[in-house]
Amino acid sequence: MSRTAVIILNWNGRDMMRRYLPKVLLSTTAQGAEVIVADNGSTDGSLQMLNDEFPSVRVIAFDRNYGFAEGYNKALAAVDHDYAVLLNSDVAPEQQWLEPLVLLMDSDPSVAACAPKLRDDKDHSRFEYAGAAGGFLDIFGYPFCRGRLFSSVEQDNGQYDSDIDALWVSGAALMVRRKLYLDAGGLDGSFFAHMEEIDLCWRLRNMGHRVVARCTSTVYHLGGATLSADNPRKTFLNFRNSLWTIVKNYNGRAWWAVLLARMILDGLAGALFLAQRKPAFTWAIVRAHWAMFAGLPRNISIRKKLKKGRPRTLVPEIVRTSIVWDYYARGLRVSPLPGQGRQATSA
Repeated sequence: MSRTAVIILNWNGRDMMRRYLPKVLLSTTAQGAEVIVADNGSTDGSLQMLNDEFPSVRVIAFDRNYGFAEGYNKALAAVDHDYAVLLNSDVAPEQQWLEPLVLLMDSDPSVAACAPKLRDDKDHSRFEYAGAAGGFLDIFGYPFCRGRLFSSVEQDNGQYDSDIDALWVSGAALMVRRKLYLDAGGLDGSFFAHMEEIDLCWRLRNMGHRVVARCTSTVYHLGGATLSADNPRKTFLNFRNSLWTIVKNYNGRAWWAVLLARMILDGLAGALFLAQRKPAFTWAIVRAHWAMFAGLPRNISIRKKLKKGRPRTLVPEIVRTSIVWDYYARGLRVSPLPGQGRQATSA
């Protein structure tokens, strides 16, 4: 039996799977992994298409759409592989992409999760926004990547080809130890979509495990397949879920002050949207803050449960600077500390 499951979560993505699933099968099954599609109650004929055109692919069919987070939780609970790769339906892997990930996990038990370098499937010369070459947080909990700072995405000229310990890696192509995933509680189903991989990786990091950007492996990600950047719903989810990750995971007693500062910065973002005549996005931020307060009792309760293993001080992968200031005041367009964190040992 295969030790690795590559799990693609699908919801009404029949055409996307027709385009990308052959590439996944071509680059994955030869490396001994099992490809599984977990279907979130699709109504577009996805299941019939899989049965007709990809009969070798195992399908786990759910009765309804559980969202990205809970859908993957249910899928990982239904398999018994050692490793699971959470792979978006719009990802095209390079040949031999899986081998470096498995090799790292096999050789270093301290690594709980790892991910390949993400390039843009629309422009293979550039990094992809969702994860680029490894993710970090700034002092106020804003996420950024080696290769992407806010909307500025770099060309991949080999500048980040080294593996590195990260705080988070993209859920577009995330390999995890299945047991640790379940022990950590999996992805937070209340997030529904967006930022949940940051929350999970931060939890794993606070538990003493490593998260590694394995940049000797590469996949190409289309991105925006669930919600586009022009959708206020995406803005709502990103802002709300980011605040929830701070409440649950931020190290030290000053997390309240960090949360307050972050909400002030969010308010400035809302004002900027108003100036750009995008009131729907401002309203999305307001609703995100309301939702953050509504979820505060639950997330503080989770924070208390996670207290035992959480370090008292910031982990090295949280950089001691504000990327908002660096980007808008200093004009910085690349990661402020590209080499932040311990260098991962390549297997």
